[in-house]
This record gives sequence, structure tokens and C-alpha cells, in this order.
Amino acid sequence: MKELLFGSAGIPIATNPRETLNGINTVKKLGLNAMELEFVQSVNISKEKAPLVKEAAAKNDVVLTCHGQYFINLNSLEEAKIIASRKRILNNSRRAYESGAWSICFHMAFYLKQDPVKVYDKVKAELKLLSKQLQDEGNKIWLRAETTGKNTQFGNLKETLRLSQEIDGVMPCIDFAHLHARDNGKWNTSEEFSSILTDVEKHLGKEGLENMHIHIAGIEYSEKGERRHLELKKSDMNYKDLVKAWKDFKIKGVVVSESPNIEKDALLLKSLY
Repeated sequence: MKELLFGSAGIPIATNPRETLNGINTVKKLGLNAMELEFVQSVNISKEKAPLVKEAAAKNDVVLTCHGQYFINLNSLEEAKIIASRKRILNNSRRAYESGAWSICFHMAFYLKQDPVKVYDKVKAELKLLSKQLQDEGNKIWLRAETTGKNTQFGNLKETLRLSQEIDGVMPCIDFAHLHARDNGKWNTSEEFSSILTDVEKHLGKEGLENMHIHIAGIEYSEKGERRHLELKKSDMNYKDLVKAWKDFKIKGVVVSESPNIEKDALLLKSLY
């Protein structure tokens, strides 16, 4: 990626009618540069429509990312659920790539009260096979293990960075709101933001800083972690210092606003940047 781009998690609210092709046009009109396709409930772009989405994104110079389905647990105790998770990751990634998406993120697993080391090994083995299968198909989309917002969910910063370091075709999706909520208010100062980005560079080199898929929103949380997303100005998220850290580290990639008012906060971040 040549620069840091800003976009919305899904079709902007201002879009009328609210459908994907029109959403890409709205992103361009708003002055944003990216949009995340939301496959969180289902793959909502047909095989026939995917090339049209890709064409519209290219025409409007809008970079597409994708959020894969929520119904994934590569550490399930039930083999049928692991098989279903594999299928969802592959099918989501295929349709996203056909639609022109550059990157796709997933919540990979739950610990289910198991040893985190063993869970990591299991997720790594599954993700390695999935990444290889997609690459063998000629699918060049980046698979992203997202940092998650609860301690019951696999996906702390160290885990996502290690997966990215050890598996070809995998990079992290760093959700700064999730990290903040996961540790009940931590990861919200200039020093802590710098520490996160320093860790990215330590594990993944300059490529890690120049190939970032970021999620950001305000967030409500408790000692158990994430509760719900909030608008940035209605939360304690220290987004001004976070944006400064992005500037200081000269990061590149895509920042996706997951605020309840997705385009408002995306424009706020872009303007501040």
C-alpha cells in the first residue's frame, strides 16, 4: 500500500438506495478512499455481481476490504463446526477476492477454557492449510487474524502477530478498540499506541507497518471486555493520540471506521490525519 486510506465498515449510512455498488459511489463522493464489505452474517454479494463490484471500486479508486463471517471457531470441540468454519473462510475469501477486495479479516476462534498455547497451535495449523489452499487457487487476498475484544476469544496482539510471522499470506487486522476493551481500558495512551506499532515492526518489519488493516471505533467495555461500539467522541477512545502515532510511524494501509456512524468517524479520522 502506498499510503494510509480511510473508509467505512460497510455501505455508508448516507447511501440511498443502500446497496454495494451505490455504496462505493457514495464513499467516493464523501471523500473517503475505502470500504469494507460486510460478510459478517452471510456472503451478500453474488458470483454474478462480484465483477461489477470490482469494476466499480477500480473506477472510483476505492480500496475494498472485507470482514468475514462471525460464525467461525477453528478451535471448536465439534469437528462439524471446524469443517463449517473452514468452508466459510474459503468461501468468504473467494467471493471477496472476486469482488476486488485486498484484505479479509476474521475472528478466528474461542479458547473454550483450554490452554492458550494449544489453541494457538490448532489455529495456526488450520490457518496454514487455508492460506495455502487459497494461494494454490491463485487467490492473493490477505487473510487477517483480527485482534478480539474479549479474553474468551482467541486473538490478542501477540497471537495475531505470531500467526502473521509464521504463515505466508497472513497478516494481522489490528482493532484498536478491541485491544482497549479486551484489557479493560489499557492500550489507550501515546506510549501504548507506540508500543503496539513497535511490536508490529519487530515481528513483521517495515512491511508490517506498510500493510496494515486497522479497525477503530469508540467502545463500551467492562472487566469482561467489549460490550458495544460507540462514536469516537462519545467514548474514552484516545483517537487523537492514536492518529498521531500512525503519523509518527508512517504507517500505510486501510483504516476502517466501525463506529455506529461509520462515515462520520471515518471522515473525522481522515481530517485529523
